[in-house]
Amino acid sequence: MRVVIAGAGSVGRSIARELLGHRHQVTLVDRNPAAMRVASVAEAEWLLADACEPSALAEAGAQDCDVVVAATGDDKVNLVVSLLAKTEFGVPRTVARVNNPKNEWMFDDAWGVDVQVSTPRIMTSLVEEAVSVGDLVRIFRFHQSGASMHEITLPADSPVVGRRVGQVLWPPDTVLAAIIREDRPIAPGADDTLEAGDELLVVVSAFAEDQVTVLQQMLAPAPAPTSPTASGPTAEAP
Repeated sequence: MRVVIAGAGSVGRSIARELLGHRHQVTLVDRNPAAMRVASVAEAEWLLADACEPSALAEAGAQDCDVVVAATGDDKVNLVVSLLAKTEFGVPRTVARVNNPKNEWMFDDAWGVDVQVSTPRIMTSLVEEAVSVGDLVRIFRFHQSGASMHEITLPADSPVVGRRVGQVLWPPDTVLAAIIREDRPIAPGADDTLEAGDELLVVVSAFAEDQVTVLQQMLAPAPAPTSPTASGPTAEAP
């Protein structure tokens, strides 16, 4: 597979190393001379140019590549690179880095983006997933389908603990994709019993986002509020 990466900063170089390790061809493009650390990824091809210019993408071989990755630290640049790659060069797949989560809404097919990767959003999800038990956390969203992956670690008092997977009435358009138990992934079958501490990975259709709250209440409902204890002076009997 041939990949052009716009942005030769730490993110772009890291992606390039991983792809080269899997025997793909990689070209790194950056307009900043200080980013030309060729020795750091010597196996890649390097091009000092502005990836927002069609001529630069053409020189990088965008017309013959399989994927263009827009990995700069500037969201505007990443959008322009994605749009050019898709509309001017017909690149089959574009992947764009989102630096500011407020800009996520723009990273769609209207701007030529097939896959958006929001590092702050991913890190937030991973932090929440690491510290939360009983909270349903969205890990990521599949860009093309709009479906999303959610994670929850079952608390001991979950209503589904001790029940078989086949006995659980899952909301429409939701699928239990995997159970992770003591670092071991399990492909869930109807006869598998859910246990406290199980980490469930659930895929929710784009048409079932309203079911996320239902799913949360089903797997780990919030405790019912306790009634305040009446207080005050005790009336004396007549």
